[in-house]
Formats: sequence, C-alpha cells, structure tokens
Amino acid sequence: MALESKKEGNVITKLASAIKLPMAARARQLLDHSHYETVEIPEIAMSELRKSGMAERIRPGMSVAITCGSRGVANIALLTRTIVEFVKECGGEPFVFPAMGSHGGATVPGQLAILDSYGVTEEFIGCPIRATMEVDEIGRTPEDKPVYWDRYANAADAVILCGRVKAHTAFRGPYESGILKMAVIGAGKQAGAEAVHADGFKEMGKNLPILAKVIFDNCKVIGALATVENAFDETCLLKAMVKEDIWEEEPKLLTYSKTRLGKIFFDPIDVLVVDKLGKDISGDGMDPNVTGRWAVPWISGPIDVQRIAVLDLTEATHGNCNGIGLADVTTKRLVDKVDVDCTYPNVFTSTVMCTPKIPFFCHSDRAAIQTAVRSCNFIDKENPRIVRIKDTMRLEEIWISEALYREVEAGRNPNIELLSGLQPWPFDEEGNLF
Repeated sequence: MALESKKEGNVITKLASAIKLPMAARARQLLDHSHYETVEIPEIAMSELRKSGMAERIRPGMSVAITCGSRGVANIALLTRTIVEFVKECGGEPFVFPAMGSHGGATVPGQLAILDSYGVTEEFIGCPIRATMEVDEIGRTPEDKPVYWDRYANAADAVILCGRVKAHTAFRGPYESGILKMAVIGAGKQAGAEAVHADGFKEMGKNLPILAKVIFDNCKVIGALATVENAFDETCLLKAMVKEDIWEEEPKLLTYSKTRLGKIFFDPIDVLVVDKLGKDISGDGMDPNVTGRWAVPWISGPIDVQRIAVLDLTEATHGNCNGIGLADVTTKRLVDKVDVDCTYPNVFTSTVMCTPKIPFFCHSDRAAIQTAVRSCNFIDKENPRIVRIKDTMRLEEIWISEALYREVEAGRNPNIELLSGLQPWPFDEEGNLF
C-alpha cells in the first residue's frame, strides 16, 4: 500500500520541526511479575485437565477437536500440545482446528499461517490440524438468529475449548474475551463471527451467553482449559473445567484477569507514543484498556490521553493494521506495511469501521511525535507530558518526558522508578527510534 510523496523537504516535517521535544528518561513501572515458569506449564495444565472431570467424558477411539486461536496467547503451543497429550492419555483421537473467526484474511492458508507462526504445527503438537472455513448451522437463538460452528468441530465426538480470559476491547459483561467468546466467535469462523457482530458490540455482553448456550446445547463441547496472563504476557493462572462449570467459573477468571492487566501509571498524558501495534498484541492492535482510546462510544477510561502516535506494525500481525484508526499520527513506514486483504475481512466482520483508518502520517518517528505534540490543545508545549511504550503488552520499561520525570523525582508517583537521567531522544540520522 505505497503512498508516494517526497521525503526531502517534506512540508509536514518542516512544520513539525518547530516543536522542540523535551529531554526524556527511561523508567520502570512497578507491576506484578508473578507467573508460572514456562517449564511448569505442561505439568500444571495436565494436572488441571486430569482433575477437571473431562477424562470421564472421553471414551477410547473418540475424535476430539481442540480449538486454537489467533490472539498471541502465551505458551499457546505448549498448552495445545498438553491438551493433545491429555486426550491421547484418555484413549481419544485428537485434532486441532483454527478457531479464530475471520482472522488470517478469513482463509484457510491465512489461518494456518497464524498457527504456524505460534509454533502450533502438527510435528510439535503431535496430531493433525484440520482447517476449513466451512460451517454448519447448529441451532437458533430464541430470537431466531442462526448460530454457526466449524464443520470439523461439529463432526467430532467431543470438543475441548482453549482460550485466554481477559477484558475485551469493545464491550463489557460477565463474559468478555474468553471461553464463551472462543466457542461463539472463534469456532464460528467468518460466517459465525459476522452473524454475532451484526448487532454491534453494544449488545455483545448480553448476546454472547445466549449464543454460547445454543452451542453448548447442540454441540459436543465437554470442557475447556482457560488461561490468564499478567501484564507481561506471561501465564499466571490455568483453570480446566467441564462444560457445566464454565458458566460460573469464567466470570471469576475475568475479574481476576482485570487485576493483572497492565496499565500506565500517569494520568493525564498529552502524547502517548506506541512503538508497535498488531493483532498479536490486542484485537484492536493496541489495547484500549491500557491506552484509554476506544473504538466504541459506550466505554471510557482508564486514562486521559490527548494524542496517540503509533510508529510501526509488529511482524506477527502480517500487515493487519486493525487499530491504527485509533491513533492520531503514524509513520509512512507503517502505512507501507499495511495489507488491506489481511486487515479488512476482520474489520468488515466486526462492523467497527473506524479501526483500520489511516491517520495523519509522517516520514520519521521524530516528525510523528513532534506532530502529535504540536496538535495538542491546552497543554504546556514547552513541557509536554509524553510517555513512550513498546506496545500495550510490554509496559514495564517505558520512556517519560521531563515533566513526568520531575513528578517521579519529587516522589509524586510511587509506582514508577527511574532507570536513567534525562537525555535526548535516541533518534538516528533519519529521525527514527528503531
């Protein structure tokens, strides 16, 4: 998606250069690090699966479908392989299927490529991967809305759901991102995801359990393995449960997950600089639960940020720029990486059309940050409050501008410790940070 313009003598770069960026410093946010070590994951997951009661529901020779999503879940390959080993231990014949709605461009090759990028291969997990975009209509809601499910999963003798429980980026309810959403939207493929999103996110919190009940009543779900992550994208809780227990246990897991969510300990912020966004970071590219910038009007908080500058896409997002529309300024480097064929099916399905819009873009990171500062209203432009983060999953080490440095130095922010003194921004000769 190349957009032509001359870099040398660019008028926006010249206008932006009128802003002199303040000195900045490295700082550490004091977040809870507690988590399971990677080497512990298989044993803990297997213990949870064995005591859940699911083994009693797997008979020898049964085909057992196992979901695998697209959200960049920590240790997803290990968790998937452990479920496979558990099913084999019970005498079942497992297979894994992509359960990611319309992600991967809503194509089989695209969804398989996402699994491969996470290390979820047949060689590693030890069973077949069966991918299709075909679905079956498995029932209807009381309002007569169709509910769809992956055709391979629907033909299996049993299904085990696996997913991360966390706050959603566009709706609130007792069930947000998690096991029910995996069943309804992930395993519903593009057709199911589109049907679910038809009423928009405003009603999703109400509709999700209604749709999930149709699936649980008509499909052969036997249980789930839920994972919760801390602010560092590390597994901090695993919970296996049979189908009937999901209804009571998932809301508890959601409540706990919100206590472990990463956050920024400054408010307000004039300019938030985000190095990279991507679907592997958040469904919205950058998590609004962190940035305070939402794609929908009925959620607000947790912090007040006037301008957001996003500098690049993650490699793992494969050109999917969903969420860049929530930024105010970006770079031409990012724009040139956008793959609309990868991005648009997901956006089309969600019905939230603002998220892929390309914002004001500049030819360098420096110009993008300067532009963000210059376009702010009612701030002290000589001493702007700027925070720079790597992405919304990696929030421990950040950069802060001099105004925030002085705040920490004076003891007014006990959640932050300084890692360096004030210094110029580390731009290279091209005005970029990396």
